[in-house]
Amino acid sequence: MRQMNMSILRLLPRMAATFVLVLMLATGTSCTGKRITKANVEEVSEGMLKKQVESILGPPTDIDNKDFVIMKKTTYVYRQGKDTVTIVFKDDKVTDKQSTLSD
Repeated sequence: MRQMNMSILRLLPRMAATFVLVLMLATGTSCTGKRITKANVEEVSEGMLKKQVESILGPPTDIDNKDFVIMKKTTYVYRQGKDTVTIVFKDDKVTDKQSTLSD
């Protein structure tokens, strides 16, 4: 009986960590807790690659891809409540950004 109690005690930290991870996934929060803020939108600059933008802002809410003969245009849209951030890529590099975020 005592050995069984010790086994359960050893499993508790692992079970607690699993519970926290499942709870975070269920509530839609990431491990970093990033949200769209004016400060991290300002980090995005012209010439950045998509991967760099996603490392700052996370995955976009919507993506619009257009392939033209001479270039590829992708628009990332981030929505948070009533605020919107739009990042435009031409040939996979940032060329424009617009935001309705206030301080």
